[in-house]
Order: sequence, then C-alpha cells, then structure tokens
Amino acid sequence: MIVLTLTNGPPSLRGELTRWLLEIDTGVYVGRVSARVREQIWHRVQEHVQSGRAIMVFHSGTSEQGLDFRTHNAEWEPIDFDGLKLMLRPSLPRIASRDAVPEETLNGKFSRSAKMQTAKRMTKSVYRPWHDYVVIDVETTGLSPERDEMMEIGAVKVRERQVEATFQALLKINGRISPSASKLTGLTEEMLQAEGRRLEEVLPEFLAFIGDLPVIAHHGYFDYAFIRAACAKYGFPLITNQRTDTNSLAKRCIDKLANYRLDTLVDYFQIPVKRLHRSLDDCFATMQLYQKLNEIREQEL
Repeated sequence: MIVLTLTNGPPSLRGELTRWLLEIDTGVYVGRVSARVREQIWHRVQEHVQSGRAIMVFHSGTSEQGLDFRTHNAEWEPIDFDGLKLMLRPSLPRIASRDAVPEETLNGKFSRSAKMQTAKRMTKSVYRPWHDYVVIDVETTGLSPERDEMMEIGAVKVRERQVEATFQALLKINGRISPSASKLTGLTEEMLQAEGRRLEEVLPEFLAFIGDLPVIAHHGYFDYAFIRAACAKYGFPLITNQRTDTNSLAKRCIDKLANYRLDTLVDYFQIPVKRLHRSLDDCFATMQLYQKLNEIREQEL
C-alpha cells in the first residue's frame, strides 16, 4: 500500500498517476502496487512535478515500524534513526514573502535583515561537513530489498578529506539478473558466478570496513535498505551510522535541475569519472560530489 500526496503538480502528471493509483481527494493518491512499479511512479513524479511538492509513504519491511518515506521539494526530510524512519522537521521556516508575515512577528526592534543574518550564523554553527567518512554504494538485481539481491558492494574510506582505503566485492546471487540491470552495470551472471563471493562472507568484512564512520551515499535510503535487509537475514547488527544523502544535499544546494540522479549531477559539476553504475566508481563520483556540495554550502553560510 502506498499513499502519495501531490501539491501544485502539473495536470498531466496528476492524470498519469490515476493509471496506477486511486485519487481519493485532490492531490491524494492511494493504491497497492509492486515495489518495481512504486519506484517507477516515484521517478516519474520527480521528473515531472516541476516546482510542485510530493510526499510518498509506503510499506517497507526494512524499517522497524514497517513504513518508509520519499519526499520531493518538501521542507520535511526522511531520516533513518536507529532503524526507525522519521520525518525531520526543518529548523527554519520558509517564508514566501515579507508581506506574508506580520511585522510584529519580527520581535520589535530586530529587522528582518538582522534576523536572516542571525539565522545564517546559527546554520553555519550547526552545519559541519564530515572530514572523516565512508562512501558506500551497492549494485542490485532490482529495486526491492525483499525480493532482489545485491550483486556488488563498494566503499571508499576518507580521512581528513583524503582517500585512505577502498573496498569492493562482487557477490554471487541465487536468482537472475534482469537484462536492464545487466545492461546498466555491465555485470553478467557468468561474471558473478566466476568472480563473486557469498554475501554472508563479504558482509562482515564490509561492516568492519565502515566501522562507526559517518556514511555518505547517493539515494542512501536505497543502499541502506539492502544492507539492513542483509544484516537482518544473516544475523548481523543493523547499521546505525550517521548518514548524509548527497541527493538530498544537492536539492538544498542547487535549484532547477531536471533531476538529481548521480549521472546528472556528475555532468553538472563536470566530475571526471570512468563509468557509472559500478559500485566503486559510483563511490568515487559520490565522494567528489559531496566535496563540491560542501564547497557550495560553505560559500553560502
């Protein structure tokens, strides 16, 4: 079951959503679809919602309360807190215009300009980019942690903004690789059978590699969902590392991109990469993206 709310979306998108979901009120859609269709719907929403806002809530077996969230152009942000999916309330309200707020709310003698300068100083004191962290990425046979499998896992460890070590492993799978996943990654069932290792052997090495460092990932909820599902399956503690999602960070730093996929952001920043959609290459691309986004944040504050 999914619930999708759409605010200020184009009529064409609203009409398209009714192909899969029932509109029970203006901009409120509900339905029961597969994980694959759910992700396709969300990608369509992100691509076509333009300046509108979208929030999706759906059932997930990878969180303790059985729910997960997606947001686009929303003030509230989904976070993972020790296995619980929560919505993080924005620290500062977004005010559309000066006329929208009565002058008395500015607390008398302090001007709006002074308040904005204070807010910036407070934000600067809170925002501290990680200098020591680990970037992770997984390649999978599909989109569902419950039904699909990881076929490659990678990580890059960074200390004082310098690469300290890397981790990469191909994984044997029990099922099949879809033609689309094979085309996207270049991985084949023959490669995984010949070079892959069992996930239950690789997972403890991967967890030891990341340790308790903060984790950086692009669309990190996706990687976390698969890794946490694997931890639960094989009896390892669920990872609870602090996490920064470069997808969410990019949305706060850059306006008016068609989408915020990794390949789009790599092109936007002209980040040199050999290829994408392989775990270690995506880790290096995400690491450089994180550095670029931090430069923007530091200039704005």
